[in-house]
Amino acid sequence: MSDDAPTPRPQAPARAGTVGVIGLDLRGETPAPKKQVYSWALWDWATQPFNTVILTFIFTALYLVGDSFLPAGVAALDKGDPVKEAALAELTSGLGLGSTIAAFAILLLAPVLGQRADAAGRQKLWLGIGTGALVMCMLGLWFVEPVPSLFWLGVALISAGSVFGEIAAVNSNAMLIGIANPKTVGRISGLGWGFGYLGGIVALVIVVVLDAADWFGMSTENGLPFRLIAVGCAVWAIVFSIPIFLNVPEPSLGRPDRRVGFFASYRLLVKDVAGLYRDPQTRPTFWFLLASAVFRDGLSGVFAFGAVIAATVFGFEFQELVIFGIAANLIAGVSTIIAGYFDDRFGPKRIILLSLGAMIVAGLAVFLLVDAGTTVFWIGGLILCAFVGPAQAAARSFLARVTPAGREGEIFGLYATTGRAASWMASGAWTILIALTSQTAFGILGIVVVLVAGFLLLLPVKAHRAA
Repeated sequence: MSDDAPTPRPQAPARAGTVGVIGLDLRGETPAPKKQVYSWALWDWATQPFNTVILTFIFTALYLVGDSFLPAGVAALDKGDPVKEAALAELTSGLGLGSTIAAFAILLLAPVLGQRADAAGRQKLWLGIGTGALVMCMLGLWFVEPVPSLFWLGVALISAGSVFGEIAAVNSNAMLIGIANPKTVGRISGLGWGFGYLGGIVALVIVVVLDAADWFGMSTENGLPFRLIAVGCAVWAIVFSIPIFLNVPEPSLGRPDRRVGFFASYRLLVKDVAGLYRDPQTRPTFWFLLASAVFRDGLSGVFAFGAVIAATVFGFEFQELVIFGIAANLIAGVSTIIAGYFDDRFGPKRIILLSLGAMIVAGLAVFLLVDAGTTVFWIGGLILCAFVGPAQAAARSFLARVTPAGREGEIFGLYATTGRAASWMASGAWTILIALTSQTAFGILGIVVVLVAGFLLLLPVKAHRAA
């Protein structure tokens, strides 16, 4: 990657539905300026605290599905009391319901909004809209005080934040094609995910420092520390997302011939998906989207419910959960950046299969040895984190290698739909198993089943080989 090399934007094919080349191949051997690469990767750093601090380790796991939102009489019961355990399971099930609704919202919106961004050449606009709405959701969490009646407001804001974050990620992913070439896409994709995990570490360390300092004498009533954490994550996202808007170009110049009305976009989308299958050159894109619909859903389940399992099943307290979060993000960040180089050398499919296999074994061990104590989760959880990042980065790299030129936003919109968006599978299995057993631990098994199905579906998918 050079500092002053020009960055040509890929030109779309002249006729809709006819794809002569894969979009990534249009860049050839031209390296992108480092300023653009690091500005793009910094967006993951900017938005990761929503996933790490709010969705996974702190706000949701320790606040929203904790004693704070139980009726006073139930919250006063001893830990392990069947009534209290059932009430906590009801909260975690409610969180799963919110995640499922958010998944269907992404299912309906992400690919069409991506297609419309492609047609107009306005990926950065939709990146800004999604990022801005995510920030507003995080700011809204300030009003979620520890009152049972406000539990659903918290679930709604976090679920909406997931929707807007995914809409933004669709366009951030599409912009990867504008700065990568076939020889560097793996390491650049890994760099982005690695930056995200490292940003999560810094955010968690800040939380640890504040807690160790007893919040500098600030009142901890009414969930004030957790609400301030949410506001801090919003400010973080604003500050660190600025470089991508200033320094990274649109991945394409747009396709005016594909500009249609909003509802007509759905008809065009169906036609395009059928075209992906009919064209032998783009058929791997079709099959990968189907396979990733399952295995990425399992990856999302690990992130969405991992800390909830640590807190409610293994009894992690605030400090232990934060320390685990720091260790998990450190391991994930380093392993993801390293895996990016192996991706470019051996191909993303091998990285994904290896990662999924290791996660299946670790997840089963955590479920089967749940009564053995916190050591099981420390070992199994860190193994999961060591492989979930490489799987995510390699999946983005795989899709970038098989994306038709001029359809980056649309294809990554479908990617969001068939992966993270289809999280009704993992969250649905999580919700049903917990509801049937009244034990949060059985949610682990639901996530593992989804990972196994994704592994099997990916096996026959052919990887793209650059001409």
